[in-house]
Amino acid sequence: MTTPRNAPAASRRVRANGDGTVYQRKDGRWEAAGYVLAPGDTRKRVRVYGNSRKEALAKLTEKISASNRGVPVVTAQGSLAAYLTYWLENVAVHQLRETTHTRYTAVVHQYLIPGLGRKKLAKLTAKDVRTWLNDLRTICQCCARGIDARRKPDAQAGRRPRCCAIGKCCRKYLSPLTLAYIHSVLKSALEHAVREEEIPRNVARSVRTGTPRPRRFNPLTAHEARTFLTSAQSHRLHALFELALRTGLRKGELLGLRWEDLDLANCTASIRRTLQRTRTSGLTTLPTKTISSERRIALPDACVASLRTHRDRQAREKQQAGAEWLEHGLVFTRPDGHPIEPATLTRHFNALLRCSRLRAIRFHDLRHSTATLLLEQGVELVVIKELLGHAHIGVTATVYAHVRLRLQRDAIDLLGRTLGKPSAAATEPDDGDDPPLCAALVR
Repeated sequence: MTTPRNAPAASRRVRANGDGTVYQRKDGRWEAAGYVLAPGDTRKRVRVYGNSRKEALAKLTEKISASNRGVPVVTAQGSLAAYLTYWLENVAVHQLRETTHTRYTAVVHQYLIPGLGRKKLAKLTAKDVRTWLNDLRTICQCCARGIDARRKPDAQAGRRPRCCAIGKCCRKYLSPLTLAYIHSVLKSALEHAVREEEIPRNVARSVRTGTPRPRRFNPLTAHEARTFLTSAQSHRLHALFELALRTGLRKGELLGLRWEDLDLANCTASIRRTLQRTRTSGLTTLPTKTISSERRIALPDACVASLRTHRDRQAREKQQAGAEWLEHGLVFTRPDGHPIEPATLTRHFNALLRCSRLRAIRFHDLRHSTATLLLEQGVELVVIKELLGHAHIGVTATVYAHVRLRLQRDAIDLLGRTLGKPSAAATEPDDGDDPPLCAALVR
């Protein structure tokens, strides 16, 4: 019961200064009010409500306790969708590369806003995030987004309705890597909300999605690499393919290479930029992927010779093109001087693989082939890390762990032959997927 206002002062409950006030409203609910810490080192009066005096007082005490620990009161009142839109347009656009920002935007509009957009930013919980991610694992994206229903049938191209358009699910689920990427985008957005003191903590960090297995890649063997280089000798972009396989440069780094970056006399190349197609600027040069990607590498003699031959050919093409030549200073261009589209280079590469009768691989697998072949020759990880431009040596060690496993097996087999009894593993083919050996039996 409430204490009447005209009751003696001794019978009233007196709260200490700073503890706030609590009273019963006309509608029967209880209201408690007090001052708490707000963003900008200011104080703000907040009000909480409850069905009983005890409930309202407990809520106020919790807020005052958090304020005394230095945690500002939550000020975000809008939805998560509104905040994500604000974050993309005002924060991420200035902090991310344009290509990365494009991927983040696609993730926000395709997954985050449809799944969690209606939630209040201040009321989003770790349970909400975990439940939503679990649902994503079991939802066919083709059915959920109507991908097949929007696809135009084309008998010549082999496209025909196969899923939601005919009422039969194709079970196109998201991969663990995609789920981890979506989760990382949400964590980045909420982390900025914490820094701006919109919310007290990042609830997405409390959700564990597990470490997904890295994508498998198919590097060329030494024999396949020699076959590829032999077939590429007659190609107009022979110097590019040889440089890609012998140095492990990325596609964008190769296409963005300028003659001013090359020192053929001293057999070195400086990697300063990358050429990519973006949604807003089209085909444009951008800074390297990371600070570590901006590097200086040594060029093999074979690459120096092919680059000199390529320079002479480009000079003849420039003379033939005349006024139609567009000067960019790029090493690898079209016959009229224009930059080469990354997609066009991929088509040339796939055609060269077919002519060489080699298995289909990605262009990026040439980079993996470089590192794999170097590791198999005993080159140290730190040297490969500098050549590839990885930010940390742990990246190199993780990506090429299967190669190190094969080298371990070779070392164990060598020890077995030294002791007079070769390991039984030497007679079995190695697919690179076996778990690392814990010990070698010596008898």
